[in-house]
Amino acid sequence: MRLSATVQTLKPSATIAAAAKARELKQKGVTVFEFTLGEPDFTTPAHICDAAKEAMDAGHTHYTPASGIPDLKKAICAAYQRDYGLDYEPTQVVVSNGAKHSIHNVLTSLCGPGDEVIIPTPYWVSYSALVELTGATPVLVPTTQESGFCLQPEQFATAVTDKTRLLMLNNPCNPTGAAYPVETLEGLARVAVEKQVPVLSDEIYEKLIYEGSEFRSFASFGQDVKDLTIIVSGVSKAYAMTGWRIGWTLAPADLTKTMNNLQSQETSNPCSISQFAAIAALNGPQECVTEMLEEFSKRRTYVLDRLRAIPGLSFAEPGGAFYAFFNVSSYFGKPLGQNGTVVDNASDFCTALLEEAHVGLVTGDAFGAPGYVRLSFATDMQTIETGLDRLAAFLNP
Repeated sequence: MRLSATVQTLKPSATIAAAAKARELKQKGVTVFEFTLGEPDFTTPAHICDAAKEAMDAGHTHYTPASGIPDLKKAICAAYQRDYGLDYEPTQVVVSNGAKHSIHNVLTSLCGPGDEVIIPTPYWVSYSALVELTGATPVLVPTTQESGFCLQPEQFATAVTDKTRLLMLNNPCNPTGAAYPVETLEGLARVAVEKQVPVLSDEIYEKLIYEGSEFRSFASFGQDVKDLTIIVSGVSKAYAMTGWRIGWTLAPADLTKTMNNLQSQETSNPCSISQFAAIAALNGPQECVTEMLEEFSKRRTYVLDRLRAIPGLSFAEPGGAFYAFFNVSSYFGKPLGQNGTVVDNASDFCTALLEEAHVGLVTGDAFGAPGYVRLSFATDMQTIETGLDRLAAFLNP
């Protein structure tokens, strides 16, 4: 069969590929200390699971409206008013099969051949691939460790051309964990208004913010900014509901209508049972979020302290999410591990580390950041401690 030229150039997700490599070793009986996937290791809270069971027992197992049930849309709007003081109407909400699906809906509705989409790097691996699927061109704008991996307003302004259709912003950021300072966000918002560039604000990690950082939704800087903002979020990270596949967009009504039409042709609707579970997550007790954040915070402190103690590693402290993103390039060209393996890039570094030390990290090459690697500390402390012991021994045998 003759495959689509666009799909032939599509690369698999690097994070999923890294996890697959680790899984291959596990199937051979090897104990792998895995830090690849961006997935909370907690079980979905009981009251959320109970709501799903109740929904099944009540017969809510049929098609729903394409863009989500009214009660979930109302719960999403109420949560944004409660948490961020933002007023949205249910007509501005599309509930999708996860935040990745939401991002696809936005890009497909706004972009096409000849358009440009600005993406700060390091960036989540799927951003550029989803842009390319529309025929548009990703414009990658590098950020630096010194800036905390935050796009600066002047960089945004310089990157805008007459072909610019959208800025994709991830706050807090995967892979870096960067939580944008409020003043930087406001500066970006002013540029967006001045240049009339819509902003896709991926806020999926919004509840995972550590002491010393503050979260502000991009839409909160005034009505003129809100009119240009498409918020993308969901229940996956905050409520440990990755497998339930519920994400959403909050956007101007005309774009929402278009995405609703698109989704009706793509998937019919998000999972009916998951939608009722998401209502319980948003409307129910929020102590579960606080408890998970406290545990992530302990792990973050431990991981950063251990990385600081290893000579030659450097990083910007993550203010959110559950990632440590650190530079290993000082070890390129040097013998590593008991086998004396020499590598000259982050991808080969991750391969060698996995094969010899059985520690799974994700290469920064996949995130547009050569020389860096990503460690997800969304796993138990015993795995973290032993994995970092093995990393340290591999770097300094």
